[in-house]
Amino acid sequence: MSDDDHRTERDSLGEIDVPADAYWGAQTQRAIENFPVSGLTFGRRFVRALGIVKKAAAKANLELDLLDEEKGEAIIEAADEVIDGVHDDQFPVDVFQTGSGTSSNMNANEVVANRATELVGGEIGSREIHPNDHVNYGQSSNDVIPTAMHVAALEAVERDVIPALETLAEELEAKETEFDDVVKTGRTHLQDATPVRLGQEFGGYRTQIQKGVKRVAATREHLGELALGGTAVGTGLNTHPEFPALAAEFVAEETGLTFREADDHFEAQAAHDAMNEAHGALRTVAGSMNKIANDLRLLASGPRNGLGEVEQPENQPGSSIMPGKINPVVAESVNQLHKQVIGNDAAVSAGAARGELDLNLYKPVIAYNFLQSATLVANGAETFAERFVAKLEANEAYCRERVERSMALATALNPAIGYDAASTVAKQALAEDRSVREVAVEEGHLTEAEADEVLDPAAMTERDILGGD
Repeated sequence: MSDDDHRTERDSLGEIDVPADAYWGAQTQRAIENFPVSGLTFGRRFVRALGIVKKAAAKANLELDLLDEEKGEAIIEAADEVIDGVHDDQFPVDVFQTGSGTSSNMNANEVVANRATELVGGEIGSREIHPNDHVNYGQSSNDVIPTAMHVAALEAVERDVIPALETLAEELEAKETEFDDVVKTGRTHLQDATPVRLGQEFGGYRTQIQKGVKRVAATREHLGELALGGTAVGTGLNTHPEFPALAAEFVAEETGLTFREADDHFEAQAAHDAMNEAHGALRTVAGSMNKIANDLRLLASGPRNGLGEVEQPENQPGSSIMPGKINPVVAESVNQLHKQVIGNDAAVSAGAARGELDLNLYKPVIAYNFLQSATLVANGAETFAERFVAKLEANEAYCRERVERSMALATALNPAIGYDAASTVAKQALAEDRSVREVAVEEGHLTEAEADEVLDPAAMTERDILGGD
């Protein structure tokens, strides 16, 4: 590396060369060299959250007269640039790093400090605005990183996951209405069961997703607690007593979401049950989406030798060898993202259950996996809604034909002729490839008029009231 390509920065371990055009400093550079592990780095949500924490801390310290006004305002301006994504390329540290996330906290401190120094007319690397003494004042990586985790997680839930799930619920509800009069064969154990309306099935899907929204929304309370102000172990050493609540207030102001000081700083830093709980909600709703996608793949199977009860959208050619084949590709992507979320859940739950004594040391991997799952669920729900569910069509005539020939219609014979006689009718109809109605009338169990009333598939889709008309 030539002199023009680098500058020399210093930390407690000595000097190290840093790329000349980088806003990061010595500790970030050491982390780059120490952790060439995965090539995975934190994305937009987490970097934005780090900027929000640094801005909120600077504003709190300014209000408490703990930070020089010129330096404080420069830190806020630089942090705003981080929040807005101006410096995303300046956060190169691998996710698999020190378990406290110290490297990522120092990455943020150094980027904000060097940019703030530049804003006040100083030279990058001069530490005129110091990454530790000024940007990280009253903070520790041990409270900054869990705070950023909660900010990023709650923003992802509010801005991405819940709106996408609501879109999916709306599209399912539209199909629930559209398909309300389509009577089809119900299925249990993958075998024919009593009739059901296609709209009723879609109503079940809609309810699944709406309940998923409530499950995800219920995580707000605990994700809204911020560890900031606990510093190293939760005692708040070197932090003004008013700092935690004031900084949380500024985080809430910046995000427009409800954040507050943690109920217990020791719990907030030593455990990450809130992240585990919230990811459990993501895992559950991903499972709901997986179930719905599987069902729709089955209902659309065919087109001539499957169930064929709904017609799927033609999103793309399905085969490189079979002309004209169309596959449920969007539904399959939902199936796959569910498996990734399951894997992420294993990592999050394992990490949240560990950590020794006063600090959980799995913060980066918990944060990364949570945010990836949030992205997958949000993008998957939006795509599933708009590119698959919204484009489904019911094969109404085929559904009507098949339900008329279903053996399960014999269930409606029970009150009229008894279970044993109804079983005989069903078995005879199956053996002779005839309808239950034909056999019941021919064997004298019902008249034509009685058969019309007793074996009406549409009537079977509503709960009957014993003793009613």
